[in-house]
Amino acid sequence: MSKKFNPNSRIKEETSISDVLKVFIQGNKLEAGIDKLNVKEAWINLLGPGIANYTLDVVLKNNTLYVALSSAVLREELSYGKDKIIKMINEELRKDVVKEIILR
Repeated sequence: MSKKFNPNSRIKEETSISDVLKVFIQGNKLEAGIDKLNVKEAWINLLGPGIANYTLDVVLKNNTLYVALSSAVLREELSYGKDKIIKMINEELRKDVVKEIILR
């Protein structure tokens, strides 16, 4: 029988803030929203400011990353490395969040 998280009860043993935040995020179903923010940040950090300048929007929906780019040439170049980009983003986030990339 597992205990449910009760926000009104006191925790009697020492718990790290990291563990408390994990329980809070999972208990309130905030994980998907945080993943969306982390994917945007990972895109900018991993691909650098040059590509970030041509990136109009980055949206994660149902494990598919939709990236709107202002350059058709860049879109074509990035399409050749989709698998590598997916692997890099998932490694950065330490979990499999992105399964597919669609470049627009």
